[in-house]
Amino acid sequence: MASSLTWAVFLASLLFLFTLPSPTLSSDVVSGSGNTSAGSSIRDLCRSTPYPAACLDSLKLSVSITISPSVLSLALHSLQAAISEAAKLSSVLSSAGRPGAVVESQRSSLQDCQELHQITVASLRRSAGLVKPEARKLADARAYLAAALTNRATCLEGLAGARGPLKDTLVDSWLAAYAHVSNSLSLVSRSVGRKGRRLSSARSFRSRGGVGFPAWVGPRQRRLLQDGDYGDVDPDSLVTVAADGTGNFTTVGEAVAWAPSNSDDRTIILVRAGVYEEHVDIPSDKTNIVLIGDGSDVTFIRGNRSVGDGWTTFRSATNVAGPRKGQAVALRVNADLVALYRCVMDGYQDTLYVHSFRQFYRECDVYGTVDFIFGNAAVVFQAGNIVAKMPIPGQSNVITAQSKDDPDEDTGISIQNCTIVASQELASSNVTVKTFLGRPWKNYSTTVYMESYMGGLVEPAGWKEWSGDQGLDTLYYGEYMNSGPGSPTDNRVTWPGFLVMDYDDAYSFTVSEFIYGDEWLDSTSFPYDDGI
Repeated sequence: MASSLTWAVFLASLLFLFTLPSPTLSSDVVSGSGNTSAGSSIRDLCRSTPYPAACLDSLKLSVSITISPSVLSLALHSLQAAISEAAKLSSVLSSAGRPGAVVESQRSSLQDCQELHQITVASLRRSAGLVKPEARKLADARAYLAAALTNRATCLEGLAGARGPLKDTLVDSWLAAYAHVSNSLSLVSRSVGRKGRRLSSARSFRSRGGVGFPAWVGPRQRRLLQDGDYGDVDPDSLVTVAADGTGNFTTVGEAVAWAPSNSDDRTIILVRAGVYEEHVDIPSDKTNIVLIGDGSDVTFIRGNRSVGDGWTTFRSATNVAGPRKGQAVALRVNADLVALYRCVMDGYQDTLYVHSFRQFYRECDVYGTVDFIFGNAAVVFQAGNIVAKMPIPGQSNVITAQSKDDPDEDTGISIQNCTIVASQELASSNVTVKTFLGRPWKNYSTTVYMESYMGGLVEPAGWKEWSGDQGLDTLYYGEYMNSGPGSPTDNRVTWPGFLVMDYDDAYSFTVSEFIYGDEWLDSTSFPYDDGI
């Protein structure tokens, strides 16, 4: 089967990233709350960060190391150092783009690094404006800093096989700049806890608007969408894409390019039934883009990139590569506050790349074989179907490969009230295929399954190693109140990082607690459960 993405409704509330002013350091940015203890010092705090020497170096010229300032003020100084080093890295990246400076082993690896670093620079600036003693602002800052660290990992993975006179300089510059990002995240994380934000002890189901269209699509626009009459629609708010030429555009990419940049108003792109052979990229300056398909069984977007053909995994979305081309992404999301409703992501290895930031998937179906939900976003899946397919001979199926690589990152995969089953081909086959819930791509891999149905395809052990004992002591894999023949935990792995969760453990991974969805999902009108 072709690897493809089919659309019902897709809301991308992308961040306004690239026009934010660089923050200045002032004494009134943070309050005196969060002061270090009398016996503590900046040296003590820096020793607890991932890169103590870089921490001390960034602070010694700004504040006296003999006083006890607030942790937030130190975090802000660390962020300023990160912004300064990021600017130097931007210069190195520019030089690396000259012919022969860095010879790629995978196409687009340098382009990936440049794009990701631009997002990082904007995220750092935005984070600096949020370092205040307010829980929500600090949570946002943590989300942006975690995304920046994910950008570092993605770039370095793409450069692993590169060569050339500037390759080592580029890698060293990345490591130096992002050491300050990691330290900043560590300091911000010390200032806020994730527990205690519970809004209620009972499940709340939220939904607004009529069935099929979001609440912000007014009655007149709904009638026009249903009737297919666009003659009176304001072109600044709604356009159509139709492969047969009957719409405003024939490709989704053209419609995205047409949409206004950095807009506070939503642009609705209706994608008519058809197969769209293209690689759709929604840049970070295309804010508030909404894609609405005619149905997940009739509107398809697909391309042909894969790692097997020399592309980076990051750049491979979307594709029809097939199982023998290796990693081939159907959809990659690395934007903040993104919601998808009734979409289908169909692939084999690495189907859905939940790369970074905060994401929500409601009633979506994800098909694949190896690591087919992977990445380092803070993401919640609800009421969807996760379908394991027939892999190539000798392979096992692994559903998730979460890549949290820093203990202070507030990221992970939360799968709630979903159905985990085998595809018809796999279920009817006489071939024995093992299927696992996940494996640790990085040391602090975090994945939970809650209130979900697990078919008999799930191995009794549940989870699989990545390489030897990598991450087995530091990962967080949890299961809570699941059902079905694959759900019993009696024979699950006995790793230190695996646990059968209680209510409090599970609540930390709900929509309201994990991605603050109760504060932004209402604007989409998509239904969601904010608790358990």
